[in-house]
Amino acid sequence: MPDGFHWRYNAYGGQPIIKQFVMKDTETLTVGDMLNLESGEVDLGVTADTALVGAMASADDPKAERNTSHERTPGKVAGVDSTTVVRAYINPDAVYGCVDANARNAGVTLDLSGATGAQTVGASVNTEFVTVERKLAAADETLVMIIPALHYLTKSQ
Repeated sequence: MPDGFHWRYNAYGGQPIIKQFVMKDTETLTVGDMLNLESGEVDLGVTADTALVGAMASADDPKAERNTSHERTPGKVAGVDSTTVVRAYINPDAVYGCVDANARNAGVTLDLSGATGAQTVGASVNTEFVTVERKLAAADETLVMIIPALHYLTKSQ
């Protein structure tokens, strides 16, 4: 399984909802990165963020998937502040699969960890995620949801 967070299903059923967002920073984002909303724009999510959107699904324009040498970089977006548009899963009940080398019980809280293209979950300090199902083998993916109070659509204002 690739690194990052990948939509698996919605806890309450239905299809994924994917919306467009403008990037907040000039940075590289990767499909599967967890995004955070700040001032109406998204950037790479990090632990302690308080307005998580969901996982990046794609670039809005495939031309954005090129590096500075104009070589195609599928799944990676070299974004420009307040210009580049990306698409993200936004369902508050979205369940994401991610690589995690630990067995987990359902209901365990975890933190967001890692850089672009290599995000995963780690020991809980800031509590961004909760595990949805029991994971028996370390090689299996960990299934998590964003803690509702931290999802940008459900958080208290």
